[in-house]
Amino acid sequence: MSTMVTTKTAGRVLVATIDNPPVNAASHGVRAGLVEAVARLEQDADLGALVVICAGKSFVSGADIKEFGKPMLEPQLGEVAARLEGASKPVVAAIHGKALGGGLEIALACHYRVAAAGSAIGLPEVKLGIIPGCGGTQRLPRLTGLAPALALATEGNDMPAAKAKELNALDELVDGDLEAGAIAFAEKLIAEGKGPRRVRDLPMPPRDEALLAETRATLAKKKRGYLAPQGVIDAIEAAYALPFDEALVRENEICRELMSGPQSRAMRHNFASERTVTKIAGLPDDTAERAVRKVAVVGLGAMGSGIAMVFANAGLPVIGVERSQEKLDKAMATIGKAYAGLVKRGSLSQEKADARLALITPTLVYDGFGDVDLVVEAVSEEMDVKRDVFAKLGAATRPGAILASNTSYLDIDALADASGRPADVCGMHFFNPAHVMRLLENVRGARTAPDVLATITALAKRIGKLPVLSGVCDGFIVNRMLAKRSREGFFMLEEGAKPAQIDKVLAGFGFPMGPYALADLAGIDVQYAARQARMARLTDREKAANFVDQMYERGRYGQKTGAGWYRYGEDRKPQPDPETDALLEAHAKARGIAQRPIDDREILERCVYAMVNEGANILEEGIAARPDDIDVAMMNGLGFPATTGGPMWWAGEIGLAKVRDAMLRYRDSVGAEYWTPSPLIDRLAAAGKTFYDR
Repeated sequence: MSTMVTTKTAGRVLVATIDNPPVNAASHGVRAGLVEAVARLEQDADLGALVVICAGKSFVSGADIKEFGKPMLEPQLGEVAARLEGASKPVVAAIHGKALGGGLEIALACHYRVAAAGSAIGLPEVKLGIIPGCGGTQRLPRLTGLAPALALATEGNDMPAAKAKELNALDELVDGDLEAGAIAFAEKLIAEGKGPRRVRDLPMPPRDEALLAETRATLAKKKRGYLAPQGVIDAIEAAYALPFDEALVRENEICRELMSGPQSRAMRHNFASERTVTKIAGLPDDTAERAVRKVAVVGLGAMGSGIAMVFANAGLPVIGVERSQEKLDKAMATIGKAYAGLVKRGSLSQEKADARLALITPTLVYDGFGDVDLVVEAVSEEMDVKRDVFAKLGAATRPGAILASNTSYLDIDALADASGRPADVCGMHFFNPAHVMRLLENVRGARTAPDVLATITALAKRIGKLPVLSGVCDGFIVNRMLAKRSREGFFMLEEGAKPAQIDKVLAGFGFPMGPYALADLAGIDVQYAARQARMARLTDREKAANFVDQMYERGRYGQKTGAGWYRYGEDRKPQPDPETDALLEAHAKARGIAQRPIDDREILERCVYAMVNEGANILEEGIAARPDDIDVAMMNGLGFPATTGGPMWWAGEIGLAKVRDAMLRYRDSVGAEYWTPSPLIDRLAAAGKTFYDR
């Protein structure tokens, strides 16, 4: 018997226990062990049923991702499912934790399924750019009906056990000891003479053409450019068109086609990178963490209010500080309105909303900071204002309390100096809206203590954020790279491109929105303030490409004023605006720039290659320790398309020599100041390497 699967008998029930830490992945040893358990069940006349259960925290949580892209050892998962389903005696899956992906497919191949209360099932393969490959799309609809199976497999989210029981995906929920409950369930089957009940023998639910078409259309918009969700629908449609075994083959073919493609490679890379970035390069795993039991947020504007909510949502008491009673009242009203909206949408109970709001204590003073473990400063992006705040925080908090700035651009080390306690100072850059966006860009100052870094990394996970560590520089990772895309966009507007064309190209590449539609949504007044804060660090041409300033002076703030880069009606849909065209033409004429047609290829290359080059500089300077840090930050902070794997992975896929050669062309046309390849790109391109094998 495989060491990953052990068996024991309980009366006439054979219990096969899978133990493959940490998530009981369906590795080769697990697959082989399950086949051996079925063989023992068949060969022993005294045995009447088999229970498949797992040790540890969860049932099988998917295939072994380390085996993806490699020749699979026999038995493969499809054969395991066939053996379980084909057994002549009842086979019961006993689920605790989560049964995901290949784990759920194992459970669906069993004849019966019981689960611990509070467990969940799911088919998350689409998040890796593939579809279930061993019957998930074929068996699940036969149990739950078409709509729930479509939703589960195309969205990749979990379904609570109670809901799964309601939809017939589970036969029984077990309170108390799961193994004892599963054995009792199996003994009852034996006593009642109930044999196998194979899901494959159940009919498919009635075909709903309207639902299938609507789901395709919705996914085409919601998951624009993603191949796997559409592949799920293809596989489910095969279940209607083909006999079961042929449909299984088709499902597996679709899965393998997707797995061999660049999109799935990229999304599997994302999966691995998100785990890599939570480990700080060079920081020992046993680095102690500081306790964080109470926090404070200084500045309760749009960002500060969202940050306060983030901590309250995690159950942490928060002191919220503002400069005036008017601002304080406005902030608390904003927070209250946000919680009320969650209650209205049904995503939060009124009781929980009240409890979270009660955790936030508004104040105008720094009194009561003596027992605060962490302070996040979120005041305006003005260095003098922030220095003053950090000087006050250094005096008002106890030594050892962590002092963090939410700044997007400014020098963390200068703030550390102002505090008088540089070892306690770091950056914690949340993205707007803070209580929604997943990324947290933590910033290591020159003198930040190692245990501060360990603490803010662990705290990020505690508050539901994905932490990426950056060094100190202008804009850190995301905004530093975004600035290069913005620069090229403005330069191309000077040279003859139109906002709608640039937006269309970048949205077509996979960004959620183009930069100008996004600017109108966020507010050009906000963009103007950020530009003013960085003005001293801009080049002469960047200063001269002052479209944001011109928009601001005209009161064209975007959607909020009905006009920005686009014009907006009551439906808030962007429409081309002749005033914008006139502004661009007048600007080019005043600057003496001859405008020309700019094709889509140039737009994409200049916007994206500029970011890749800056990412290479960030790696070369040690601001980011790994390309994973950049890719994860850009996908989660800027919306760089996940289907590409992030800018650094994507550049490696298309070839760094191609990137370098294009940059040399733009160096000749735009200027060496902006288009000199990073030394790292030069070295890697010459060696035929990528950022990931440097």
